[in-house]
Amino acid sequence: MPEIKLPDGSCRSFDHPVTVLAVAENIGAGLARAALAAEVDGVQVDLSYLIENDCNIKLFTARDDEGLEVIRHSTAHLLAHAVKQLFPTVQVTIGPTIDDGFYYDFSYADSFTEKDLKDIEKQMESIVKADLAVSREVMPRDQAVDYFRDMGEEYKAEIIASIPSDQDISLYRQGDFVDLCRGPHVPSTGKLGVFKLTKLAGAYWRGDSNNEMLQRIYGTAWSDKKALKAYIRRIEEAEKRDHRRLGKQMNFFHFQEEAPGMAFWHQDGWTLFNIVQAYMHRITMEYDYQEVQTPQILDRSLWERSGHWDKFQENIFTTSVENREYAIKPMNCPGHIQIFNQGLKSYRDLPIRISEFGVVHRNEPSGTLHGLFRVRRFTQDDAHVFCSEVQLQDEVATLIDLIYRVYSDFGFTDVDVALSTRPEKRVGEDELWERAEVSLATALTEKGIKYKLQPGEGAFYGPKIEFVLRDSLGRSWQCGTIQLDFFMPERLGAKFIDEAGEKQVPVMIHRAILGSLERFIGILIEDTEGRLPAWLSPRQCVVMTITDKHSDWAQEAEKMLKKLGIRAFSDLRNEKIGYKIREHTLRRIPYQLIIGDREVENQQVAVRTREGEDLGAMTIEDFSHHVNATV
Repeated sequence: MPEIKLPDGSCRSFDHPVTVLAVAENIGAGLARAALAAEVDGVQVDLSYLIENDCNIKLFTARDDEGLEVIRHSTAHLLAHAVKQLFPTVQVTIGPTIDDGFYYDFSYADSFTEKDLKDIEKQMESIVKADLAVSREVMPRDQAVDYFRDMGEEYKAEIIASIPSDQDISLYRQGDFVDLCRGPHVPSTGKLGVFKLTKLAGAYWRGDSNNEMLQRIYGTAWSDKKALKAYIRRIEEAEKRDHRRLGKQMNFFHFQEEAPGMAFWHQDGWTLFNIVQAYMHRITMEYDYQEVQTPQILDRSLWERSGHWDKFQENIFTTSVENREYAIKPMNCPGHIQIFNQGLKSYRDLPIRISEFGVVHRNEPSGTLHGLFRVRRFTQDDAHVFCSEVQLQDEVATLIDLIYRVYSDFGFTDVDVALSTRPEKRVGEDELWERAEVSLATALTEKGIKYKLQPGEGAFYGPKIEFVLRDSLGRSWQCGTIQLDFFMPERLGAKFIDEAGEKQVPVMIHRAILGSLERFIGILIEDTEGRLPAWLSPRQCVVMTITDKHSDWAQEAEKMLKKLGIRAFSDLRNEKIGYKIREHTLRRIPYQLIIGDREVENQQVAVRTREGEDLGAMTIEDFSHHVNATV
């Protein structure tokens, strides 16, 4: 009979098989009321799950991240239930959880409206009030296919038909609604209720533009109303900071249909881009990188040898010339190996660090494109370090220092770190993986960096460290990676001569810090709400006249500032100074230099910040020193 071990180390013994709910009741009535699901020996299960053998158990409530995930997944099914009740001809497809919420895709001949969302929310609330029991059922695969086809749910039937025929299928029932799902789910709909439907969007079935366009409803769900209100406030703030809106307002960039997923950079935006790139160039040179440039188009055979063709073929743009097929490069690593391979390398030459601001193209589905955050053409601050296994830990430690330094310079000090280890399908011997994972873990531990372990999440060719930034709204952005590769260097013939005179394959470290310059600039814009620090701002100051008679000194001041390296411009329009101040405040210009009679007489400028702080009168040289001191 089962002995059940709890997270605190205590045990509960039973003389008969028990459900998870019975275990919760044995611990306490309050826990039984709050419990939503559980983890039994590492597998998430419903409260109705029957325990027959000794095991470890962890119960989830709404206070746990796992419990919140169950709430969101169950609310996605609640949404589908409500839609089917209001719109019986709709077909349901898939409804996963996402960060802070969920979505569900529907096939519907008409179009949902904002009014429909409100009606659906009300119907969801009525299902919650009904407190319908949620139960799990299991069917053989073929029977489940027939079951959903008989209900007219062809999309569900197609999903199930793609599952191996020897697998049983789990279904969840609440009232008259049945959905395909692996679970777990809340025990009843009454456990839900704190949710809001947020928006409508389109999405292709299975992400393929050749398939039907479905209608996607997004929503969010939380453990209590206070958390929901806080989330709604964050969303409202995020909308104010949307980089697409600010990018247009600040004349940084635009997108258009003739080049989907590819930004048209305007002068100020391109200035910002170049400032970021110049900073990264300066830093990488300090860390002894060789900056290179590799071809934009390479023969398909190279991508086949590297393994990218098999893994990413659907995302690669191709072209044909003189009966040869070429790939427009989706990444830089094969090109860097070609540079490493030029000339025989000795162990004394290692480590060799190669960096590139490589423009890459990826054929992302049109429905996933999102401003600068998800594009088809972008620039990577890409680098690869070729080293021996002995040098690996020191190189990783140096890379960690570099990454933290860069993030700090851009104002990001809250960084989460994760270590992803060997997946089930991988190349290389376990002993090699063990040494590599220990090297990464040791480098993090020796620097006192706390990290989350992600077992099985590494790439098939090596483990990796991931760096996730938190912005001023608390949102997470995965940017940096340090990834080990024992696979590609060997496939592409990279070798060095060791101390014994033998040929060896180097370890290759893939390193990105910003990831994509375009995406990182979008993050910067939203993090600062466009109020970039002076060193990053494309226009650091504007020289403004009170009347036309001040124009000569304003123009001379602008020239002097530019000679001192300050990105300045003039506003000599015959407008009221208050109007000019408001306009350039909205444009987020860091400094406003105002020139009136006194400033002309003293050959100075009156300095005002975009926040409205009066810094007083300064000479051009003094202002230049002030700006440079804030960089």
